[in-house]
Amino acid sequence: MPTLSVSVPEDLRQKMSRMEEVNWSAVARKAFEQKINDIEFVRELAKKSKMTAKDVKEISDKINSSATNRFLEF
Repeated sequence: MPTLSVSVPEDLRQKMSRMEEVNWSAVARKAFEQKINDIEFVRELAKKSKMTAKDVKEISDKINSSATNRFLEF
C-alpha cells in the first residue's frame, strides 16, 4: 500500500498523540474514502440535473441566508 504524508498543526498533533488507542491512518483512510464517495455522488447527480448555474446560485444563496438567520437567533 502506498504511503501518504499529511501535515497537521502542532496543537492537533499533540492532541492526537495523547489518544494512543486511535488508529489515525484508518481514520484518515475512512475520511478520504467518504470524501471521494461524496464527490462522486454529487458529480453523478450533477450529470443528471437540468439546473443551470444560476439556479444553483439562487438555491445556495437561500440556504446560506437561512443558515445565517438560524445562527443569529442563538
